[in-house]
Amino acid sequence: MDKYLTVNQVAELLQCHPQSVYRNKELPFILIPRIGKRIKVDDLNGYIEHKKKGEIPDKFLYNQSFNLTSSPGFDKQKLSKSGGICEMAKAKTKTRYNFGYGAIYQRKTRKGKIRWYLDYREASGKRIQKVVLLASTKEEAEFALRDEIRKVFDHEYRVRREKKRIKFKDLAEDYLENYAKVNKKSWKDDYYRLRSSIIPYFGEIELSEITPLMIEKYKAKRLKEKISRSTVNREISIIRKMFNLAIDWKMSEENPVSKIRFFSEKDTLKERILDPEEEDKLLCEANDYLKLILIMALNTGMRQGEILKLKWEHVDFKEKHIIVKKTKSGENRIVPINKVLFNELLNIRKSARRTPFVFPNPKTGKPYTELKKSFKSACKRAGVENLRFHDLRHTFATRLVQSGVDLITVRDLLGHFSIRVTQRYTHSNRDQKINAVELLKHNKAEKVGKITDNLLHICDIETKKKTGKIVSSSYLIN
Repeated sequence: MDKYLTVNQVAELLQCHPQSVYRNKELPFILIPRIGKRIKVDDLNGYIEHKKKGEIPDKFLYNQSFNLTSSPGFDKQKLSKSGGICEMAKAKTKTRYNFGYGAIYQRKTRKGKIRWYLDYREASGKRIQKVVLLASTKEEAEFALRDEIRKVFDHEYRVRREKKRIKFKDLAEDYLENYAKVNKKSWKDDYYRLRSSIIPYFGEIELSEITPLMIEKYKAKRLKEKISRSTVNREISIIRKMFNLAIDWKMSEENPVSKIRFFSEKDTLKERILDPEEEDKLLCEANDYLKLILIMALNTGMRQGEILKLKWEHVDFKEKHIIVKKTKSGENRIVPINKVLFNELLNIRKSARRTPFVFPNPKTGKPYTELKKSFKSACKRAGVENLRFHDLRHTFATRLVQSGVDLITVRDLLGHFSIRVTQRYTHSNRDQKINAVELLKHNKAEKVGKITDNLLHICDIETKKKTGKIVSSSYLIN
């Protein structure tokens, strides 16, 4: 019985694309209804032999139509399972563009997805046809073809092309303009870190010359300048992101920061909690404007930027809550208003000027950008040391936990994604730890007392049985 091959099998043997087999008018085939084209193995071998000799006989210049019912030795089921017409051959549309040095063409798959292919020859004359997975337009496919031809030319004539030299400061400019300002709300932090420390150190160095050792030396230098480890980690994170983007932008081939270990920040976490006495002193020494902001921070846990940019349209007096917009996490959150804060906000609302902001600058009508000077002066007058404005948020979270509020609720009020982040703000104080340990002492004493009473009772019973007299428990103890 004759053996038949599918178009895909023939294409694999001839090392060409299946579509080339369909377009080949010299290769004999049989057309099977509802299955497709099939090629006899003997005919394929004869075609290959005559192709090598440079002659094609007349019998290979025609095609046959095959009827399944006329051949008792033909297995329709096996042919159907063996493949049939390939997906690309069934494509409804195709487009081809020739450029002399090669060609590009597109095919639409059965699922409707358009793919671009390259068609060119190597220096040895071997034909190459392959898909360009990342190309979605004609221009991208044409660029990929030129790139492949360039590689073939360079390999054949051993051409070494000099890579474009890019300095770190040039990458920094592209990073700020094309990534940080577009994708990050805190892009100004990156700007100041780059301008103050990173660019002065790496600015004139080419990207290809920056090594992991240089990064380690930079870390050591920053520590000698008494910069905190967390700050150094933020700077290294920026450099790592810059090199990752440089690889995507074809400006660098590797990231030297990928082999760098970051500092542990477990020991740098600050657990500064404002005591009630310190709170009273601070509120007394703060001016009226700052006092209202401090009350807001202690009763909502909102960040300084969220408080300063708060608008009246986001304060709902009827429902008694604040809608915090443009948060650090990128999502809005709702913070309830307690009685203390509610009364203060009502007083502000009555005396407020015509401005959309709750805490505007009286000179400009716009919100303040920071409160460093006034907050620092108030802390100094009150005798409160080592207190940051962010510690008020820490104090808010810690007081909630001490009052028995679960961490899930605290997380939602603070607007954290992960409960692990919330735990950083909820460390119990020293008195709580001492009281917790003392509970074990009281429980143990009660258990020991009960055990002693039980032993004395047993001793009294045994003594009565032996002597017939009552013996006091105090005597047994002595």
